[in-house]
Amino acid sequence: MKLSNVAIPTGLAWSSPFCRWQGALAGMSSVDLAVDVTNRALAARGFDVTEIGHVAFGTTVPQPTSFYGVTTVTPRLGLAGVTGPTIAQACATSAAVVQAAAVQVELDAHRTVLALTTDRTSNGPLMVWSAQDTPGAAPRTEHWVLEPMTRDPNTNGSMLDTAENVAADEGYTRAEIDEVTLLRHEQYGAARSGRRDYLVEVHVPGRRGRRVVADDAGMHETTAAGLAKLSPVRPGGVVTYGSQTHPGDGTAGLVLCTVDRARELGDGGMTRILAVAFARTDRARMPKAPVPAARAALADAGLDISGIDVVTTHNPFAVNDIYFARQTGFPLDRMNPYGCSLVYGHPQGPTGMRAVAELIAALRARGGGRGLFTGCAAGDTAGAVVVEVTD
Repeated sequence: MKLSNVAIPTGLAWSSPFCRWQGALAGMSSVDLAVDVTNRALAARGFDVTEIGHVAFGTTVPQPTSFYGVTTVTPRLGLAGVTGPTIAQACATSAAVVQAAAVQVELDAHRTVLALTTDRTSNGPLMVWSAQDTPGAAPRTEHWVLEPMTRDPNTNGSMLDTAENVAADEGYTRAEIDEVTLLRHEQYGAARSGRRDYLVEVHVPGRRGRRVVADDAGMHETTAAGLAKLSPVRPGGVVTYGSQTHPGDGTAGLVLCTVDRARELGDGGMTRILAVAFARTDRARMPKAPVPAARAALADAGLDISGIDVVTTHNPFAVNDIYFARQTGFPLDRMNPYGCSLVYGHPQGPTGMRAVAELIAALRARGGGRGLFTGCAAGDTAGAVVVEVTD
């Protein structure tokens, strides 16, 4: 989908810190988390929330009261008369939310729209499904967070299987997978000061008062020697717990508006959204999907990979980035300069939105340019977003 009149004002793309599941944010509903961080993000930037006429809300893990969707957050953001869709597309939820919000602006339905994503994989719900056809009408159960990772109903394979399948197809070695993993951790460590541009602290309520979470939590120190000592998750495989992501909790969002309004709000600087696209790849080959999604978005924007300055990815496996680099020719060291979900974790819905915020920050740091976010999702699919920073 090509977009011609959609932009993000400078400073209006943000993310909370991401925390490993069962960690610092485990006891906080993702709905409460989204409200807490979004209110603080908008206030810190001096943004008048009454400009917002529509909200696209992305979340994939049910929370108490989340049946009511976007209306669980809008009144608490000062938007009592505002509504919009609640969207879930697994790990591509952020791209779907950006697209849904951008369409509202592009078609002149609303001048200013909030795109908001949030998820908590901690304490995920156990779903109980009635089943009258079982002995004694015993119900069927599904752990909403854990079980989808182990079985795709279209292939009966796990998400790990998709990474091992692509590694086998392409002949990737354990050594090169570990090398890319280490590179991403080194990039994350080097970008510590840059995260101040987009990270917004969380205020976690508790019986003993408020606790502030100001930085990502739950990563492990990673070295080449440490990675080499890890055993493959699957006997005979090449993926270890070091070269795949971990579940997390977090929220991220951005404000979209017309190009003219973004220029006004951003004091002349802004990020234009040029295109959003989705694609699906071969069965049980999920890490391949970001490539056709990226190519579709670039084509809609009238570009190819040679016109891109920075790429960020949602890469639950290091395999994803190797495949992207080999297929497109884009250098691995120009991808994910602020780290990625492989390092700081994966809360599902907001992961891609944080990567978009990091893409904008990286482009601003270099004085502008064009960037691409692309990331895979369950069901061998992926979403991609092309942006241009004109600070």
